Formats: sequence, C-alpha cells, structure tokens
Amino acid sequence: MAPDDGNALPLLDQAVLDRLRTELDDDDGVWKVFVQNFIDHLPRRTEKLRLTLTTGDLDGALDAVLSLKTSSQMVGAERLAGLAMGLERSLRHESIDTEPARVLPRLAADRLLQIIRCARQTTYLLQKYLHSR
Repeated sequence: MAPDDGNALPLLDQAVLDRLRTELDDDDGVWKVFVQNFIDHLPRRTEKLRLTLTTGDLDGALDAVLSLKTSSQMVGAERLAGLAMGLERSLRHESIDTEPARVLPRLAADRLLQIIRCARQTTYLLQKYLHSR
C-alpha cells in the first residue's frame, strides 16, 4: 500500500459507531466512555509509533502500529486503520532483508506526518459525534 492509499477510505465509518452505540448503550453511556478512551489514548499511540520508528525499534514499532490499527478499527476510524495497515505491511516487508535502524526512520519520514494528521482529523470527528448524541 502506498503511503496515501489510506486516503481513499472514509475517516469514520458511521455504521461501526452506530453499532458500537447500540451494542454498548446503557444508562452509564459505556459506548461514549469507550470512544473517549480511544480519543484520549490516540496521542500516546502515535507518539509511541513515532518513537519506535525513529529509534529503529522493530518490535516496538510493530506493537505500536498493531495497537493503532486494531483500536482504530474498533471505533470505525477506517482511514487511520488503513494507514496503520499499510505501515504494518511495510514494516514486515521492508525490514526482512534490511537493517531496521535504517528502514524504520525512513518509514517514519514517509508515513508519520500523514498518520498524525489523520489522527487529528479523526479525533475532531469523533468528538463531534460524541457531542451530537
């Protein structure tokens, strides 16, 4: 997946959010807590990804990108999940025959800004969604 292929996906899949709300809706608003926890943890997830990529920590980068991908999928953050999936593929493919300390910082330069921008846009839309319900 090229770095911008994730842009073809919607920022948010409304159906995933609606299903989450329906499945977790109760008097305590559990679904809102779930989505808010995603929003609250997103900066730490992207920072961990940045740190592990720029320091050439392949195991840490794989852990960070998997965390970002799966948590994004759970709240319907399709574009962010797609970008994380593309980065995960690149990590697995490009680090096979090459030194991670050289490959990972290059991947950071190629992909991180786009992921961070997408994370900010996703956060904005999720906050709007939370406040409209």
